[in-house]
Amino acid sequence: MITGTLENAERVFPLHKGFKTLFDFVLAHDFDNMPLGKIEIQGSDVYVVNVRTVGVAPQKQLLEMHQKYIDVHIALADGESIGWKAIEDLKHYTKEYTESDDCALSDDAPEYFVPLKKGEFAIVYPEDAHAPAVGDGEIVKLIGKIKI
Repeated sequence: MITGTLENAERVFPLHKGFKTLFDFVLAHDFDNMPLGKIEIQGSDVYVVNVRTVGVAPQKQLLEMHQKYIDVHIALADGESIGWKAIEDLKHYTKEYTESDDCALSDDAPEYFVPLKKGEFAIVYPEDAHAPAVGDGEIVKLIGKIKI
């Protein structure tokens, strides 16, 4: 997992060509005035999901993993934490990986939690099992998806 701030997002641009596309789009738009749900930037290669959801208790949120996409969780308000655990340390899967939804799930406990403040992001790669939307109250965020 890599964390950072929107104001310093250019630091991750060399890691994948999709990061510049994603962050340029995010910085150019006011998501308070955009519809919730999927917003395509570059077709299925780069897109964001504008999300407002209720936070989940840390012990109840499942870890998820993806193989086709890098996730970029971008906080539009304070209040979210993201749990993390290395996939090689997982002991139990509640859902094996399926290509159709690019997701596997585990009910293992995260090794640690990273709190995100407004304007901060967390990049999670396929080797990063992550438990998003951990918190109390409403979570307001973007989930960027970048095809590997």
